[in-house]
Amino acid sequence: MGTDVSRIAVLADVHGNVPALEAVLDDIARTGADRVVVGGDLVGRGPEGRAVVERIRSLGLLSVRGNHEDLLLATRDTPRGKDADDDIARCTRWMADDLDDAAAAFAAALPPALVVPGAPDVRIVHGSPRSNREGIGPWTSAERVRELFDDVPEPVLCCAHTHRPLVHRLAGGLVVNVGSVGLPFDGDPRAAYALLVRDRDGWHSEVRRVPYDRDRVLARYRTTGFLDECGAMAAMAAREIETARSHLVPFEAWCRERGLPPVHRLVADFLEGFVPEQPVA
Repeated sequence: MGTDVSRIAVLADVHGNVPALEAVLDDIARTGADRVVVGGDLVGRGPEGRAVVERIRSLGLLSVRGNHEDLLLATRDTPRGKDADDDIARCTRWMADDLDDAAAAFAAALPPALVVPGAPDVRIVHGSPRSNREGIGPWTSAERVRELFDDVPEPVLCCAHTHRPLVHRLAGGLVVNVGSVGLPFDGDPRAAYALLVRDRDGWHSEVRRVPYDRDRVLARYRTTGFLDECGAMAAMAAREIETARSHLVPFEAWCRERGLPPVHRLVADFLEGFVPEQPVA
């Protein structure tokens, strides 16, 4: 394998947000990249997962498999249950049903990790080298980052999952969390992706932010039926689009602590006392 690739765009966590994806692809086209790679979670948490998969597949982009691909594929294989009193389960089923057989087959074939063709020193995972559900975020200790970095032989490790971009320069290499295209959680509502550039001193990373039409996304929440049919999950996702802060996971935890089902009638009570996590400087 050669080493001819010197500019790599890595995007992830699109979560069924087509307008954000198109804005990022346009920015990549303007900026220029030898290779574009997707770090997983094309689907989930948004109404147009199938459309995102079709776009990524049509472009022939390499991708790894995120935890939301796992979730929706598992849901497709699970008999329908009584989930009327659980908006999260009901919405997960709705998003799984949105995937046709071709989109599901594409997602199922995605590897858990990949080394970028033409750049054998760059590895892409969704969460961490150990799990697509483990994220490297501002809360991750330097010791843990080092431990995870040492799990792989390549000197550059790109990850996602936390929806919060980060760049860690370590002795011997680089760890880059590329952030989220569709649902940033760092207080900046613009779509995020990473551009890796190699020069004679090695690899460097720039996290790029791209504005997109969020009103257009929220309009699609309505026209696709997502907002009406997915209850609390759609309401929390809409808040995440608007605020660029995590809402769904805290809402689920709030319900669980009270022994309550995560349903739309509880959203107002949750939001009344909820203070979103503040971005870490």
